[in-house]
Amino acid sequence: MTLQEPAALRASMLRIEGPDALRFAHVQFTSHVLSLEIGAWQWSAWLDARGRVHRLFHLLRPDEHHLLLALRGGDAEIMVERLHRFVFRDKVTLQALPPLAVHDDDALAEGIVQQDNEDLRLGMGDHGLRLSPEERHDTAWRRRAIERGEPWLPDAFADTFLPPALGLRRLRAMQLDKGCFPGQEIAARLHYRGGHKHALMHVRLAENTQPGSTLEVQIDHGEPVSLEVLDCIGNEALVVAHERAQSVLPRGLEAATQPPYIVRVFAP
Repeated sequence: MTLQEPAALRASMLRIEGPDALRFAHVQFTSHVLSLEIGAWQWSAWLDARGRVHRLFHLLRPDEHHLLLALRGGDAEIMVERLHRFVFRDKVTLQALPPLAVHDDDALAEGIVQQDNEDLRLGMGDHGLRLSPEERHDTAWRRRAIERGEPWLPDAFADTFLPPALGLRRLRAMQLDKGCFPGQEIAARLHYRGGHKHALMHVRLAENTQPGSTLEVQIDHGEPVSLEVLDCIGNEALVVAHERAQSVLPRGLEAATQPPYIVRVFAP
């Protein structure tokens, strides 16, 4: 087994500011932005026209006319460039900010945002996340995210996955009754009519690998199963895989098998 220290992940930051900031974000993103209170945050995403997830992020509201996006993967400058196409007459400014390191933090009530000097604290309930200019080695938050099914979306997988594959409804990152947003028709069809065949899974691998990579796993000379790796710490990985993986890969914790095996399959 090969276990190497993973490269640190940093959250690319984006600011939306102006009198129309909330309205603009509400019609673009999947969450109910207009319900976001000052001093709070919510899961959210931006879909492309085909309903695929371009960016997944924590959406923060520090004050009345100011939103911050802490991207879970991807480049804020690319997102700003794409968002500018939809501004039209909206009184908003879009700005990519320097990325911040993500650290584990003390417990803080879910959905709360606190400013601590240059740091931002995000409440996750039984724990917290700290966004900071200070870099330090910290993988505890990533292990927890893998275990809880909280995706990091590498740039390599932007515009790849439909919302159920990343569990947007489970994260409460998508509200289908809030009005139109890009990709909503496809997202609603998948939710109400079903038919999506990919799932988010916590798997244990024989060795670690890099986020954004695709592993081809073959069991007993059968047809290979593709595991698209969102994040990996040690040999614990959060992946997106076809539902067929559930019949091919064993459930290791119950079967006490050797990796690779599935630890948990998350609801869409």
